[in-house]
Amino acid sequence: MQRKAYPPGIAVLLAAALLTGCTSGADPDAEPADAKQGGPGATAPAAEPGRHRTLPEPCGAVDRDTLDSLLPGVKEQPDEEQREKAYQGTATATYDTDRRVGCRWKAESVDATHHLLVDLERVVSYDGEVSDEDRAQEVYAVKEAEADLPAPTASVSEEPSGSASASTAPAGSASPDATGSTAPSEGASGSGDPSEGADSVEDLLPRVLDDLGDSAFLDDALTSSGSAQHREVTVVFRTSNVVVTIGYEAQPTLSGAQPDSKEMQDSARTLASRLVERLSG
Repeated sequence: MQRKAYPPGIAVLLAAALLTGCTSGADPDAEPADAKQGGPGATAPAAEPGRHRTLPEPCGAVDRDTLDSLLPGVKEQPDEEQREKAYQGTATATYDTDRRVGCRWKAESVDATHHLLVDLERVVSYDGEVSDEDRAQEVYAVKEAEADLPAPTASVSEEPSGSASASTAPAGSASPDATGSTAPSEGASGSGDPSEGADSVEDLLPRVLDDLGDSAFLDDALTSSGSAQHREVTVVFRTSNVVVTIGYEAQPTLSGAQPDSKEMQDSARTLASRLVERLSG
């Protein structure tokens, strides 16, 4: 029987198709390549975005009761228009209110001049492998490093049952009087103010705060200019991808008077706690 003849071009194509089918070696039972296993089509999962997508209006972030506590001179302002202006504060300059905002307040009273700053920064990571929260932690860590906080002191452990009693205290130490109380040693203050005790002073040192936001620290600096004493308490905390800085300053009117460290720290921490609640709400 005579075979059918094909044109030369078609014969070449048929031969190539047969050759490919015989030599491909493809396993029909093999599973397709998984792009997630690092193949050419693999893509890394995008990092999680931060919880905060916006920032609150800074000058409205602090309620009036809190401002009255931190800035006693506001209520003392006799002029109503000036008093309202003091409550409103002044927004800090910013190029992008979606990323960073702030507000400043100032009040003068009979006893002192106070300044308050609240600065909020919403951190956004432009690296697909780094989350907004991780980048915010890096920003916070830089601020903590720049504060150069002192190393925490070791806590004093309780005395063992066999330790020396007060009756065998070394010479020169405070001894109990007839009522059982302890008289202050030479050079110690007898005012009874707890902020003047050694333990209380250590408690007021610049330090990391464990009970505020995701990360936080407090700094406290007292400077002198002639007879004027100026104290600035700074609290910085992070909640998710927002880093907040609170700056609270006081300078007494009376020459030589020193702003109370504990009072200022307590006020700044109270404000910080309220801001954490507002950002978390």
